[in-house]
Amino acid sequence: MSAVAQPTVRPAAAADSARLGRLAVASLHAELALAPKPGLVTPFDSGSHHDMDAGTFLRSLFALRHYLAAVAHLGAAGADFDALRRCGIAAEAAMLRATAGINTHRGAIFSLGLLVAAAAACRSRLGHATSGERVCLEVRRWAGHFAHAPLDAGSPGQRARVRHNVPGVREHAAAGYPLLREVALPTLRHALANGLSREAAMCHTLMQLVAHTEDLNLLHRGGAEGLRWARQQAHRFLADGGAFAHDWRPRLRQIADAFVVRRLSPGGSADLLACSVFLLHQEGS
Repeated sequence: MSAVAQPTVRPAAAADSARLGRLAVASLHAELALAPKPGLVTPFDSGSHHDMDAGTFLRSLFALRHYLAAVAHLGAAGADFDALRRCGIAAEAAMLRATAGINTHRGAIFSLGLLVAAAAACRSRLGHATSGERVCLEVRRWAGHFAHAPLDAGSPGQRARVRHNVPGVREHAAAGYPLLREVALPTLRHALANGLSREAAMCHTLMQLVAHTEDLNLLHRGGAEGLRWARQQAHRFLADGGAFAHDWRPRLRQIADAFVVRRLSPGGSADLLACSVFLLHQEGS
């Protein structure tokens, strides 16, 4: 990707920002490596996607590694939203070059990028790590700028947002990511604290997100009926014990196969899962 101007920060803060960038990359990789998942790309299959596979995502991740460190540096230095936006635009261009024009991480570039910047800003101000919930609320410092930044009105997500009159990534960010604060983080913490492996805890959290998110990818691919069906599957999985049940893996694999038949993919929920993994990991780093 093209070089991004780095702000001047204290050496300790610079090391901290680099560490946050690495945690963000690791969180995206953890989401990619997770299996089974409903309709999403895994290391073993392409889910409901005909134009991408795990290799596509890995190329994208490699291209984004500099962005996630750079946006942390910007956050630590107190940069304004315009600087963050320019950094994100350069990252999206790098992603598209790496994937031959395929959108693998556009949502994550926005949401995870803002959360990384917010985490760095909190650390710079407080002198230590803070809770994932507080990082989510920190994003609201840039909320006044979201409405004025140009939108790609022709993107599938934006078309779905307008057609179905549901909030998009900007609205979630401006509200301080309530789905992360109220659903994903509590679910992930509870699952890990009660003995689930990281893989099982992430699958459980993903299905909670599918159950509660007005996922624009699902709306784009399946309309309101597709979203309703997907949420029903997630609620049923959770009502039967979710990943705490002994047979959770084959049940989730059956759901994943049904998503593929319907060509449904909860990409928005997957982005939020990666964000929740980052937020939890940065608390202890």
